[in-house]
Amino acid sequence: MASHLHNHSQAKWLIFRPGRGSLSMNRYSALAVLVAGTLPFTIGCATKNYVKNQTTPIINNVNELDDETAKNTRDIRDVDTRAQQGIAQVNQKSAAADQKALAAGQTADQANQNATQASNRVTSLAGTVENLDNYKQIGDTTILFGFDKAELTRKDKQTLDDFAAQLENQRHYIVQVEGYTDSTGPADYNYQLSQRRADAVIHYLATKYNVPPHKIFLIGLGKDNPVAQNTTAHGRAQNRRVDVRLMANSLTESAQAGGSASSQ
Repeated sequence: MASHLHNHSQAKWLIFRPGRGSLSMNRYSALAVLVAGTLPFTIGCATKNYVKNQTTPIINNVNELDDETAKNTRDIRDVDTRAQQGIAQVNQKSAAADQKALAAGQTADQANQNATQASNRVTSLAGTVENLDNYKQIGDTTILFGFDKAELTRKDKQTLDDFAAQLENQRHYIVQVEGYTDSTGPADYNYQLSQRRADAVIHYLATKYNVPPHKIFLIGLGKDNPVAQNTTAHGRAQNRRVDVRLMANSLTESAQAGGSASSQ
């Protein structure tokens, strides 16, 4: 019996020990599984840190290059903008200079034209009337004008009426009309003003007394040929005038008179 119990106890012991060994193995297996499960995470973290450490400088360099490129682009745009503004200013100044030069040229051309026209009027008056020395003055009058005026007053018209009364007995005649101004104002304007004053006289004689255009010779001389000093108000008033002269051809009248006497 005692032997049987001993054997039984030994048998139980033998049975129990395998159980403890199995538990130990399970623990080692679980630990191995745990280590094996965490190992990828550990390796993954190490790999990510390595990659991060390697790529961070590259990314920083790329960012610096982007900043430098953006700065260069802004600088280029600023330079281009300033260049365009400078070109525009130069073009504007050049255009303004061209306009001033053109205006100065036009003014000079106009002055030359006015001077040429005045000279041509004098030449025309002397050249159109052939043998001007054969004409003698048989009547004259002067119309005075206000400052910068070219209109006839009632008194001016009465003066011209008295002058035109001499035309009834004349056949070969010319009416010489010369317009003048004082020295106030630009010469170009004064030439035009003297022309308008002479035109006013001619228009009155032509419309009221039917004086034909070919018998009227007009010249506007501006401030030229003053009859008084322009340094005083009275002198300037005397220079703002139109001189009207009635000229008859003495040779023609003499020839006609001689022919009439012979026929008698």
